[in-house]
Amino acid sequence: MSRVTLWIAAAVVCLTMTACSKQAPIEQKSYTFRGKVEAVDTQSKSLKINGEKVEGWMDAMTMDYKVDDPSILDTLKPGDQITATVYDGDEKLHKVQIAGPPANNGR
Repeated sequence: MSRVTLWIAAAVVCLTMTACSKQAPIEQKSYTFRGKVEAVDTQSKSLKINGEKVEGWMDAMTMDYKVDDPSILDTLKPGDQITATVYDGDEKLHKVQIAGPPANNGR
């Protein structure tokens, strides 16, 4: 084999070993988020949500949240109940969906 072929083979082996040695990212813990839309801000691509407590993630509070898919902002309006997925270390709302009205629990 020529020197060039050996160098190419060595480079391929090194690159393969480097790629295989990288660890996959650790899966973040996810939670289900529920809340009421107070305002929709298409300029900042965010929602002001009166959110319920999410045990292990955040207490109940009203705050602005960015969304992973800004197209949902075109379908939401103040008063809508939503559900979304949230992750540890991330305050963005993922997979936002309009939820039905809150259950009245037989009242």
